[in-house]
Amino acid sequence: MTHIPEKVIIVEGLTDKKQIQKVITEDADIICTNGTLGVEKFDELLEDYDLDNRDVYILVDEDEPGIKLRKQLSQELPHAEHVFVSSEYREVATTPENILAAELAGKRIEVNPIFLI
Repeated sequence: MTHIPEKVIIVEGLTDKKQIQKVITEDADIICTNGTLGVEKFDELLEDYDLDNRDVYILVDEDEPGIKLRKQLSQELPHAEHVFVSSEYREVATTPENILAAELAGKRIEVNPIFLI
């Protein structure tokens, strides 16, 4: 039987995913939306990743497209938890690892302790 991680982190792009992978130690699916989501694409993600029955975290950029995506995902996934990066950094990919690790740890996602110093 295949192991399915309990947690799913939804991000916008591949650079965001890579930044998160640097700091987390927990086994989690990290989904890239590549920007906005159409109904068909969202329904595909919902089914493929069983998003209604898993712990979902939304971590998108603090810019206009990211805020729009967060709003859309909030409506579709009301149980999802939100992880925010400071508007000072604007993007997940450019947020310093220690800041990102602290935010993720605050949501009970296991991170490499080296980033929490």
